[in-house]
Amino acid sequence: MRLPSWISQHLAALRAVLVFTVILGLAYPFVMFGVAQIPGLRDRANGSIVQGADGKDVGSSLIGQSFTDSDGNAVLKYFQSRPSAAGDGYDPTSTAASNLGPESIEDTLPVPGAVDDEGNPDEGSQSLLTQVCARSVEVGEREGVSGARPFCTPDGVGAVLRVYYSQGLTGTVTRAVSVNQAAPATPFISTYQGVTVEAGKPGEDYSGGVLVPIRGDAPAKPGVPADAVTASGSGLDPQISEDYARLQVARVARERGVDPAAVRKLVDENTTGRALGFMGEPAVNVLQLNLALDRELSAR
Repeated sequence: MRLPSWISQHLAALRAVLVFTVILGLAYPFVMFGVAQIPGLRDRANGSIVQGADGKDVGSSLIGQSFTDSDGNAVLKYFQSRPSAAGDGYDPTSTAASNLGPESIEDTLPVPGAVDDEGNPDEGSQSLLTQVCARSVEVGEREGVSGARPFCTPDGVGAVLRVYYSQGLTGTVTRAVSVNQAAPATPFISTYQGVTVEAGKPGEDYSGGVLVPIRGDAPAKPGVPADAVTASGSGLDPQISEDYARLQVARVARERGVDPAAVRKLVDENTTGRALGFMGEPAVNVLQLNLALDRELSAR
């Protein structure tokens, strides 16, 4: 007996589903898994896991991690990674950037005594510029170099004024406020075009003024490299620049009581070149470098 055409069509469709389920849902994944376990591919396919001296897994060479203590302070005997905006830092489940761009230069100052709807104290918010400035001061102090950067104040906030003009956007200056420095702080410059500069007052609305960043006299090439003060787009980058690695050599050697030349040698050995010989810049894998330090130059 011949089946109705609609039943034949449904049976053919069912057979196709079963065949493709076996091929693409079972056979193909098993084949790919088997290929991935071939020597030379296995480590990468399994996450590029890195083991410590005791043979235990300590991380992945593809994902950075922080080398800080329980309070978030840098452990000085180790090379430090770049900042991370992924969760609490290098969280692979929260990979992300801060979403702050070049025009993020004005802070929101915390209002003393103010709380949010959940009763938490007002902490305000820092602009990208102030974050960069604060990190530069911190790294500079840690590494014994100047942390000065263009458009940053000496105390590590964005050097930005809200300037009021007699005719709105033009005319003579009638008022100038250092909006990222909360009173009673001393403004980073005393006057602007003949007008005394005020420190910002938390909670006051300065939107009527024109934002004016002040470059200052910092060198065009700061002593602290850019990757030491900015997070990557993913928040997970495991490498730092050669400049940042070399900046840390003296401090790491001092903390471990070893010859700086020996530390520089390990930096060179853990530096990778440009991709395909011409893309990007040489970089240093921080996790692998710190493991090499513990293995070959244990702290005395």
